[in-house]
Amino acid sequence: MTASHPITIGHWINGGLSAPLSDRKQSVFNPATGAVSGEVLLAGRGDVDQAVAAARAAFPRWADTPPIRRARILFRFLELLNQHKDELAHLITAEHGKVFSDAQGEVARGIDIVEFACGAPQLLKGDFSDQVSTGMDNWTLRQPLGVVAGITPFNFPVMVPMWMFPLALATGNTFVLKPSPTDPSASLMMADLLKRAGLPDGVFNVVQGDKEAVDALLEHPDVRALSFVGSTPIANYIYETGARHGKRIQALGGAKNHMVVMPDADLEQAVDALIGAGFGSAGERCMAISVAGLVGDVAERLLPMLIERTKALKIKNGTAADAEMGPIVSAAALARIHGYIGAGVDEGASLLVDGRSFKGADAGPGCDQGFWTGGTLFDHVTPDMRIYKEEIFGPVLGCVRVADLGHAIDLINAHEFGNGVSCFTRDGHVAREFGRRIQIGMVGINVPIPVPMAWQGFGGWKSSLFGDTHAYGEEGVRFYTKQKSIMQRWPESIDKGAEFAMPTAK
Repeated sequence: MTASHPITIGHWINGGLSAPLSDRKQSVFNPATGAVSGEVLLAGRGDVDQAVAAARAAFPRWADTPPIRRARILFRFLELLNQHKDELAHLITAEHGKVFSDAQGEVARGIDIVEFACGAPQLLKGDFSDQVSTGMDNWTLRQPLGVVAGITPFNFPVMVPMWMFPLALATGNTFVLKPSPTDPSASLMMADLLKRAGLPDGVFNVVQGDKEAVDALLEHPDVRALSFVGSTPIANYIYETGARHGKRIQALGGAKNHMVVMPDADLEQAVDALIGAGFGSAGERCMAISVAGLVGDVAERLLPMLIERTKALKIKNGTAADAEMGPIVSAAALARIHGYIGAGVDEGASLLVDGRSFKGADAGPGCDQGFWTGGTLFDHVTPDMRIYKEEIFGPVLGCVRVADLGHAIDLINAHEFGNGVSCFTRDGHVAREFGRRIQIGMVGINVPIPVPMAWQGFGGWKSSLFGDTHAYGEEGVRFYTKQKSIMQRWPESIDKGAEFAMPTAK
């Protein structure tokens, strides 16, 4: 659509598109061209109240639905996802800007979680102990919480919601999704596919919006739990506010992910890893590598290769088949990234490749007004610099030189964030020591982006996670359920007379 006739992207409540109660809107852009592609409605508290009410009304019946029947609906949803996965990927590229192959990978990783959630009957099995005391048995079961919500970021508009709602639904909860207003269209497509799969009305709802919708969800008495992925300051706010209102909170925050390159590493592989993990998705990933820890003399051998590859990045409209990096998601994000590059220069880092010189016109036809930058590479970054301490969330890679493995581990462990880390080495002892001593939640050995698979669970440490459980996997099942313990005996096994002492095994 043209800027003069933008489409309207609204809310999905109780099984269909809902008439908004708030008249606030926000433009949606194609980052590659800078053109307005749509207008997204911004929910007020009334819209959120409607969505939560629909979810609350649907909960009793959905919670009482046998897990195998819930799983069958998810199986049909999985089939529809596989049929329409490229359509979802095109929506991601159109509104986020990431290259199409990367968008396809995002959808595929989301599908992994749906596949895992289809195992709900197995995942919800409890424990049983026979004869814990004479004539008495004890067992546990896991039951849903009620209405739960997810607040998700712009950088993964399909995958991150799928970290949340498939398990929430499989375990018997009803769900309200508040996606990023930057790229909201995928949320409505997922809602439509769920309905086509046979999900009852009200079980899954979408409210588009900004902070007003977030606060309404955090404060709503009928929302029992809330999952969030985004920056650390907002994650902290979500955690503190939600906890104050009595909610179970799982808030994943920011990152500053290091990749340590040991002198014995395969340098071709290390450079491939740094280029892909540092500049893939324009660095707009919470698992992007933004710091290269170069150990010993490896910097002198690796940097010439890294400079050449950074300059040779194929930066194009994400729809181009050979594109390696697309645009930045918004004009505001682009300005922030360029501000960090300027700060790095001012603080004394050596600017080896300056992405600010890249022009949108070189990305392809119609891209001259898009939100473009190139890959940026710094050397001689030090821990006191802003470009080292703060999350840039863009294609900026800083190189820090360290003497040995011990110094590299100490450097990383001292950082505020603890999301992901990687070490490239051929030495098994180095790999083992690194994995054991590093204070980071997700570790890769010769794996630059160690995102766990669907059955393992995703989450960092320190300021990268607020809450007690990681996303998806078995911890996700525990987050969306509460354990109940039942002890049982029958009259024939009960001794006569009142029992005043604490019960014990007899």
